[in-house]
Amino acid sequence: MAWDFSTDPEFQEQLDWMRDLVKREVWPIETVFEELGEEGFRRAIKPLQDQVKARGLWAAHLPPELGGQGFGQVKLGLMHEILGTSPYAPAVFGNAAPDSGNSEILALAGSPDQKERYLHPLLAGDLRSAFSMTEPETAGSDPTLLQTRAVKDGDHWVINGHKWFSTNGSVADFLIVMAVSDPDARPHQRASMFIVDADTPGVNIVRDIATMEHPAEHFGRYGGHAEIVYENVRIPADALLGGEGEGFLIAQHRLGPGRIHHCMRWLGVSKRAFDMLCERALSRYAFGSQLSDKQTIQNWIADSAAQMQAARLMTLHAAWRMDNEGAAAARTDISLIKFFGANVLFDVVDRALQIHGALGYSTDLPLEAMYRYARAARLYDGADEVHRQSVARQILRGYEAHDVPSEHVPTRREDARARFAELLAAVSAND
Repeated sequence: MAWDFSTDPEFQEQLDWMRDLVKREVWPIETVFEELGEEGFRRAIKPLQDQVKARGLWAAHLPPELGGQGFGQVKLGLMHEILGTSPYAPAVFGNAAPDSGNSEILALAGSPDQKERYLHPLLAGDLRSAFSMTEPETAGSDPTLLQTRAVKDGDHWVINGHKWFSTNGSVADFLIVMAVSDPDARPHQRASMFIVDADTPGVNIVRDIATMEHPAEHFGRYGGHAEIVYENVRIPADALLGGEGEGFLIAQHRLGPGRIHHCMRWLGVSKRAFDMLCERALSRYAFGSQLSDKQTIQNWIADSAAQMQAARLMTLHAAWRMDNEGAAAARTDISLIKFFGANVLFDVVDRALQIHGALGYSTDLPLEAMYRYARAARLYDGADEVHRQSVARQILRGYEAHDVPSEHVPTRREDARARFAELLAAVSAND
């Protein structure tokens, strides 16, 4: 097997251009985002989006026939590492969540009519979307427990249920809703996906849920994590996305690449926090020396560098495996990076905030926002504990139970003596 850690020069040039654009043009937007408002933000990034499209990097996660580049997960991962340095960079490159994931679903499972009505306007920025799956009454990490129902009624489906954390649900033009269409089927074949126009009667937006990451009541302008009640929502039969009972299958196609992109964006956040940690260590004087001379700070720097390097290599390897062997082969690798990468992000941001003291805790720096974002990372796309359990189960399938330790380990003193005698005899024979 050949190993190559280099990036081809042509793509490296694209990455360098991206890094410069994000740092020079997108980072400054963070300081004035609230003043810009949603409409002002869209106007501000329009020239940047035009530059991205001219470079052929717009919606790069999609196949070429839909305007993307058909990049594999390794290249997309390297791009997302750069985009992760700012919460607004993905919008500039046409792959902001949840629209990016929803566009992948529509590209994968959408009918020609659904692509014409929803996918193409979504890519053009004329429509906004939401993904509506999580429910307050059931464990979010176990979607087999979903209670929202979709019942066939002639040439229509009727949806009833209660959802929350449907990101952008309050400002979306359409929602992709996961609902149980066959409660008697096998657990992973019970649910289907449906496209629901937001103005369909019975779609009741209850509220946008304030969170640790976004505690302020500003969602009316930007959209947040919506709580939605679907009450006798009647949609045509052709609103079914993919086949009946294929909801989980379609979701897995979305989640695998999405988790890789999450982890690489987290590395972008980590690197930005790490840079701030190092700069602070060199510029701050306390108790007779620079902070960079303190052993604790040196340990933080070394540990952070090691953790980020490990997370980066693990994530790119998972991406490489998905590119070469498919999503199923990379399943364990993706679960590994999900919980490992989330904890690396939290550790690095925590250290950077700590070294900045009161300044880090204040909103004068982006560290406090990074800290709140990092805590949510351990819940997104499955809690850490669920991914650890999945990894352990996958690993244990390669072992068999034994009443005694492996045959490679002597279990009694006489066994060890007998083996030692055999080795001595073999050495004597060779002499």
